[in-house]
Amino acid sequence: MASSRELFGTRIGFVLAAAGAAVGLGNIWGFPTQAASNGGGAFLLVYLLMILLVAFPMLVVEMAIGRHGRANPLDSMRALSDNPLMKRLGSGVGLVGLAVPCMVLAFYSIVGGWLVSFLLAAVAEILHFTDVAAWLKGFSASRNLFGAILFYVLTIFIVQAGVKQGIERWSTRLMPALFVLFAAMFLYIMTLPGATEGLKHYLIPDFSKIMDRDLLLAAMGQGFFSLTIGGCSMLIYGSYLSQKENLPKMALSVTLVDTAVAVIAGLVVLPAMFVAMNQGVEIYAQDGSLLSADTLVFTVLPLLFESLGAAGPYVSLVFFLLMTIAALTSSISMLECPVALASERLGSSRKITSWVLGGLIAAFSAVIVFHFGTLFGLVAKVATQYFQPFAALLFCLFGGWIWSRDRKLSALREGYAEIEQSLFWKIWPVYVKFVCPILVATVLWVSLG
Repeated sequence: MASSRELFGTRIGFVLAAAGAAVGLGNIWGFPTQAASNGGGAFLLVYLLMILLVAFPMLVVEMAIGRHGRANPLDSMRALSDNPLMKRLGSGVGLVGLAVPCMVLAFYSIVGGWLVSFLLAAVAEILHFTDVAAWLKGFSASRNLFGAILFYVLTIFIVQAGVKQGIERWSTRLMPALFVLFAAMFLYIMTLPGATEGLKHYLIPDFSKIMDRDLLLAAMGQGFFSLTIGGCSMLIYGSYLSQKENLPKMALSVTLVDTAVAVIAGLVVLPAMFVAMNQGVEIYAQDGSLLSADTLVFTVLPLLFESLGAAGPYVSLVFFLLMTIAALTSSISMLECPVALASERLGSSRKITSWVLGGLIAAFSAVIVFHFGTLFGLVAKVATQYFQPFAALLFCLFGGWIWSRDRKLSALREGYAEIEQSLFWKIWPVYVKFVCPILVATVLWVSLG
């Protein structure tokens, strides 16, 4: 399997694809709203610390497991031990991990569909199709299903083309486009009244809030989920990474790009929120809590765009194009996980497998759409609060305790021959074995809490 396995063609292709898998609505939607709700600059400071302490060490674990196993999550976990019992348990751990991207994609694609719909609504407004724009912005089962189907088609179209021609090719186009759109949005937003106040709120820490319990827990959770730890995407992308590459260095590059996107998103969204406040849009309640935190992108910011007059539809178009790209780079990694398993275990065509599995998950999404009030929140909660941190904890325990030190060293020595002399190697194995399980268990406990 390893000898014929398709690999990423370039170093930058892998970094942008893996960073794209991590970059999603959690960075562009979740991070700015968390920052706005938890002291702005103080949250940013603690978040960066949590990325270093929690996310990066775990990212190396997942990527290393994937590259060592050179296979789907189930077979990669089995490859960590020669013990028959541990192999069976490893398959179970891989199965738990594989459930995460499948469940997340089922509700994530619905949100992706909202983004596509708002993007098309902006186009309709520019073309003066007001009725079409109103339908695309309205919350209806038909609109939600329409948007989700479009989002699935885009996702499947990329995944079915393979690692190099699909995932890598589009990631190297979409990720630079993301940064260009961010820069354009930032420059425009900063010309509007109120933006400077938002920038100050974001960048200047209120040190009195740094030890606030809610801020610490929010920053830990955001740092953990930012890199999709426990979501299998990094494991499967690691399996496509050449053995010639320095894996810790690649993981650090992915971490830096992903973190940069989150930080830059805050540079756009928080000033935009204060511009909206300046325009009379209510952002904060009297107690200082953020209004509409969960639906900020679809309620508060569209009000800002409407207040900009003739420029509003164009700004909305750029913003929702940006959001759609971010969501798409994540969704392709989610679908890739089950597609890799089915293709490798069954020997089926990647193209057929992508459309069949994408269609099956889309059918589940359709059920959620028509039972939205009951299922959407439930599926999201089970996937992100229960399964993902639990899978991350299992990956951490297997990577730290079941995977022997010699095998870990051998896996990381590929592409990094002098690793035994590095400070990273002196710290990382012990850290992953003892500290990471405690930190990940804390995230799980908070998620369950």
